[in-house]
Amino acid sequence: MALSEEEQRLLDQMEAALAAEDPKLANTLRGTSHHWQRRRAVYAGFGFLVGLGCLVGGMQVHPALSVVGFVIMLASAVLGVIAWQQSGTAGDSSGNGGRSGGPSETMGHSEDRWHRGQDDSF
Repeated sequence: MALSEEEQRLLDQMEAALAAEDPKLANTLRGTSHHWQRRRAVYAGFGFLVGLGCLVGGMQVHPALSVVGFVIMLASAVLGVIAWQQSGTAGDSSGNGGRSGGPSETMGHSEDRWHRGQDDSF
Protein backbone atom coordinates (compact mmCIF):
# COMPACT_ATOMS: atom_id res chain seq x y z
CA MET A 1 0.00 0.00 0.00
CA ALA A 2 1.44 3.36 -1.04
CA LEU A 3 1.78 6.26 1.37
CA SER A 4 -0.08 9.49 0.82
CA GLU A 5 1.93 12.63 0.12
CA GLU A 6 1.40 13.85 3.68
CA GLU A 7 2.53 10.53 5.17
CA GLN A 8 5.57 10.43 2.89
CA ARG A 9 6.50 13.99 3.88
CA LEU A 10 6.19 13.13 7.59
CA LEU A 11 8.28 9.99 7.11
CA ASP A 12 10.98 11.99 5.33
CA GLN A 13 11.01 14.54 8.16
CA MET A 14 11.32 11.78 10.76
CA GLU A 15 14.19 10.17 8.82
CA ALA A 16 15.99 13.51 8.55
CA ALA A 17 15.56 14.18 12.27
CA LEU A 18 16.86 10.70 13.13
CA ALA A 19 19.84 11.10 10.82
CA ALA A 20 20.66 14.49 12.36
CA GLU A 21 20.27 13.23 15.93
CA ASP A 22 22.07 9.89 15.63
CA PRO A 23 23.70 9.25 12.23
CA LYS A 24 25.23 5.94 13.31
CA LEU A 25 21.83 4.54 14.31
CA ALA A 26 20.27 5.86 11.11
CA ASN A 27 22.92 4.11 9.02
CA THR A 28 22.40 0.90 10.97
CA LEU A 29 18.64 1.03 10.45
CA ARG A 30 19.05 1.77 6.75
CA GLY A 31 21.47 -1.12 6.43
CA THR A 32 24.05 1.11 4.77
CA SER A 33 27.54 0.84 6.06
CA HIS A 34 30.38 2.39 4.15
CA HIS A 35 32.73 -0.31 5.41
CA TRP A 36 31.41 -2.58 2.68
CA GLN A 37 32.01 0.01 -0.03
CA ARG A 38 35.56 0.58 1.24
CA ARG A 39 36.14 -3.16 1.27
CA ARG A 40 34.92 -3.30 -2.33
CA ALA A 41 37.36 -0.50 -3.20
CA VAL A 42 40.22 -2.48 -1.65
CA TYR A 43 39.18 -5.61 -3.57
CA ALA A 44 39.09 -3.54 -6.73
CA GLY A 45 42.64 -2.37 -5.99
CA PHE A 46 43.79 -5.99 -5.68
CA GLY A 47 41.96 -6.79 -8.90
CA PHE A 48 43.78 -3.93 -10.58
CA LEU A 49 47.12 -5.36 -9.46
CA VAL A 50 46.15 -8.83 -10.72
CA GLY A 51 45.17 -7.28 -14.05
CA LEU A 52 48.49 -5.45 -14.19
CA GLY A 53 50.30 -8.73 -13.55
CA CYS A 54 48.35 -10.41 -16.35
CA LEU A 55 49.12 -7.49 -18.65
CA VAL A 56 52.85 -7.63 -18.02
CA GLY A 57 52.99 -11.44 -17.92
CA GLY A 58 51.01 -11.65 -21.13
CA MET A 59 53.73 -9.77 -22.96
CA GLN A 60 56.02 -12.74 -22.39
CA VAL A 61 53.49 -15.59 -22.60
CA HIS A 62 50.69 -14.69 -25.04
CA PRO A 63 49.22 -11.36 -26.23
CA ALA A 64 45.66 -12.51 -25.42
CA LEU A 65 46.61 -12.67 -21.75
CA SER A 66 47.64 -9.01 -21.96
CA VAL A 67 44.22 -8.11 -23.34
CA VAL A 68 42.51 -10.02 -20.53
CA GLY A 69 44.74 -8.26 -18.00
CA PHE A 70 43.80 -4.88 -19.44
CA VAL A 71 40.08 -5.70 -19.25
CA ILE A 72 40.51 -6.80 -15.62
CA MET A 73 42.38 -3.57 -14.82
CA LEU A 74 39.70 -1.44 -16.49
CA ALA A 75 36.80 -3.21 -14.74
CA SER A 76 38.60 -3.03 -11.38
CA ALA A 77 39.29 0.67 -11.80
CA VAL A 78 35.66 1.44 -12.63
CA LEU A 79 34.31 -0.65 -9.74
CA GLY A 80 36.88 0.84 -7.37
CA VAL A 81 35.97 4.42 -8.26
CA ILE A 82 32.25 3.67 -7.87
CA ALA A 83 32.81 1.98 -4.51
CA TRP A 84 35.04 4.81 -3.28
CA GLN A 85 32.47 7.44 -4.27
CA GLN A 86 29.71 5.49 -2.52
CA SER A 87 31.81 5.16 0.63
CA GLY A 88 32.29 8.92 0.64
CA THR A 89 28.58 9.68 0.24
CA ALA A 90 27.21 6.92 2.52
CA GLY A 91 28.09 8.76 5.71
CA ASP A 92 27.08 12.17 4.39
CA SER A 93 23.47 13.10 5.10
CA SER A 94 23.40 15.77 2.38
CA GLY A 95 24.11 13.17 -0.30
CA ASN A 96 26.70 15.18 -2.19
CA GLY A 97 29.90 13.72 -0.77
CA GLY A 98 30.60 16.58 1.59
CA ARG A 99 30.97 19.13 -1.16
CA SER A 100 29.42 22.52 -0.56
CA GLY A 101 27.79 22.80 -3.93
CA GLY A 102 27.54 21.52 -7.45
CA PRO A 103 29.71 22.33 -10.44
CA SER A 104 28.05 25.71 -11.02
CA GLU A 105 28.88 26.85 -7.49
CA THR A 106 32.47 25.68 -7.87
CA MET A 107 32.78 27.53 -11.16
CA GLY A 108 31.38 30.64 -9.51
CA HIS A 109 34.13 30.53 -6.88
CA SER A 110 36.77 30.02 -9.57
CA GLU A 111 35.45 32.98 -11.54
CA ASP A 112 35.45 35.14 -8.42
CA ARG A 113 39.09 34.28 -7.75
CA TRP A 114 39.93 34.97 -11.40
CA HIS A 115 38.28 38.38 -11.30
CA ARG A 116 39.99 39.26 -7.98
CA GLY A 117 43.33 38.27 -9.51
CA GLN A 118 42.64 40.41 -12.58
CA ASP A 119 41.64 43.38 -10.44
CA ASP A 120 44.81 43.10 -8.33
CA SER A 121 47.08 43.07 -11.38
CA PHE A 122 45.95 46.50 -12.66
